[in-house]
Amino acid sequence: MRLALAQIVSGPDPAANLAQVAGRTREAADAGADLVLFPEATMRAFGHDLTGVAEPLDGPWADGVRQVAADAGVVVAAGMFTPAGDGRVTNTLLVTGPGVEAAYAKIHLFDAYGFAESDTVAAGDEPLVVEVAGVPVGFTTCYDVRFPGLYTALADRGARVVAVCASWGAGPGKVEQWELLVRARALDATVFVAACGQADPATTGVTSSGRAPTGVGHSLVVGPTGVVRAGLGDGPGLLVADVDPGELAAVRQALPVLANRRF
Repeated sequence: MRLALAQIVSGPDPAANLAQVAGRTREAADAGADLVLFPEATMRAFGHDLTGVAEPLDGPWADGVRQVAADAGVVVAAGMFTPAGDGRVTNTLLVTGPGVEAAYAKIHLFDAYGFAESDTVAAGDEPLVVEVAGVPVGFTTCYDVRFPGLYTALADRGARVVAVCASWGAGPGKVEQWELLVRARALDATVFVAACGQADPATTGVTSSGRAPTGVGHSLVVGPTGVVRAGLGDGPGLLVADVDPGELAAVRQALPVLANRRF
């Protein structure tokens, strides 16, 4: 399976962000990708009004992503915002492409480091596993990566690859935490983890204000033994990596943490 991780900097304009999705998806398709991951908040960056752009999954922005995926012939996962019905929005990953149509609502909300995502975002409650190119793929969003139980639950549901789409907050030690957590979740569930984050806005000349999590870059693909297979720095880029789910059987035989669990 060939993965592409599109490390972009999204801004306040959903149309401009959709254009980035189109450009990077074409690039990924040309590289032979089966699945293209975009970050959390691809539709609109945090730090801007979210309710004003939130739309249902059959709205124009989502349809634009569908058209991009259909034209390129690949599955695309991109972060957007949908109405929650209580004045808040849902932090949603749209997963769409040939033979695939699904959405994941972020379960764990980022109420940490002085930021309260739950003030404006309603939590989801259902893990998602979707088959892409014959491989079961689980989907998670940003703060979810701090919760091992979600990753083992996805493995229990058959996931061989788990995607993390993030807009990771900057700060002392945060890049190190991101890399450590992604590697740990791969070990917890003995799966491949493909972690795609927003690039650092400063690398494109954008100055971030406030405490909203915008991005630090450092997207990476990690194997089931916690070894980093490929990664990016802090600026925008496209990471293309091949993973072989056939590796998991031998890893899980040697390191049967899922079978050995007692809780």
